[in-house]
Amino acid sequence: MSAKDVAEWMLKQIEGKGEIYQGDVVWEIQAEFGGEFVYENENFNLAISPAVLKEFRKITADTVVWSRGERMWRKRDTSDEPGRQQE
Repeated sequence: MSAKDVAEWMLKQIEGKGEIYQGDVVWEIQAEFGGEFVYENENFNLAISPAVLKEFRKITADTVVWSRGERMWRKRDTSDEPGRQQE
């Protein structure tokens, strides 16, 4: 398994559900792919590895947005502002 494999799995989850919440998907990644794709951040929370997030950004640059307030990724729609991050 690679970071790209995990990123592709995340994209498939979004394609199926329309959205994925960071707090949920990090645990799913750990269970499905192992601890090498997650880490404990400075707040002692489980987080997705930077390598996975880098690959995820590459394959979803134009199709997925990050909803900062809800801490989730979702499919881009026509009412979204330019850029990755949405409020």
